[in-house]
Amino acid sequence: MRQIVLDTETTGLDPAQGHRIIEIGCVELIDRRLTDNRYHVYLNPEREIDQGAVDVHGIDNAFLADKPKFADVADDFLAFVEGSEVIIHNAPFDVGFIDAELARLGPEYGRLEDHCTIFDTLAFARRKHPGQRNSLDALCKRYQIDNSHRELHGALLDAEILASVYLAMTGGQIALGLDSLPAAAPGTGARRHDRPRPALKRITCPETDLEAHRRRLQAIDQASGGRCLWLGH
Repeated sequence: MRQIVLDTETTGLDPAQGHRIIEIGCVELIDRRLTDNRYHVYLNPEREIDQGAVDVHGIDNAFLADKPKFADVADDFLAFVEGSEVIIHNAPFDVGFIDAELARLGPEYGRLEDHCTIFDTLAFARRKHPGQRNSLDALCKRYQIDNSHRELHGALLDAEILASVYLAMTGGQIALGLDSLPAAAPGTGARRHDRPRPALKRITCPETDLEAHRRRLQAIDQASGGRCLWLGH
C-alpha cells in the first residue's frame, strides 16, 4: 500500500483571491513504513506573499525569485502522487490550492482527486477526539510526538511530523517494547511468555452486593418488558 503524506505552504489563505502555493512537501509510506522517497519543491508564486503568511512559514519573495513555477513541476508532482492515497491535515485547504493551480494549466490536468485518493487527518482526528483541539501541534502533544524542532511551518517538515501523527492515530501502539524484557537464559529454550506467573487473586463479592445486583437486574427486566439479557432469559 503506497501512501503520500503531503503539506503545502502558500502566499495566503484563499486561492479564490489569487493566492498561490510556494512550497510542496511529500513523504512516502509503503505498507505503513516511512521510506527515503521524498518530493520537495519551492515555487515562485508570481505574486506577493501576505505578511501574515511570511510570519507563519518565514518564506519571502526574495527567496522564491529564482524558483520554478508550478507549471514547471506539475507533471513531476502528479507522477509522484499518482495512484496513491494522499494524507493531508485539513485536506480542503491544500486540495483547494492544488486544484486551483491545476485549473490554471487547463482541464486536461483535472483535479487532485482524479489522480489519487485523499485522507483528511483533521476530519479523522475530530471523529476520534470529539470536542478536543486537533491541530497538528495538539495531536503531537496527545501522541507524544516530538515537534520541538518546528519553530516555523515548513511543508516537508510538517509532512514528516504528520506521517508520525497519522501512524499513531491509525495504528494504536507503535512499539511493543519487548526489547526491554530480559532474555531467556541460553540453552533453556524458554520463551518470555513461558515464565511462571503469580497466582491470580480470587476476589469474592459479599452476598449483600449480589442481592442488590439481582434486584437491579430484575428492575431492568421489568422496565424492558422481559428483555434483560443478564438474567439469562
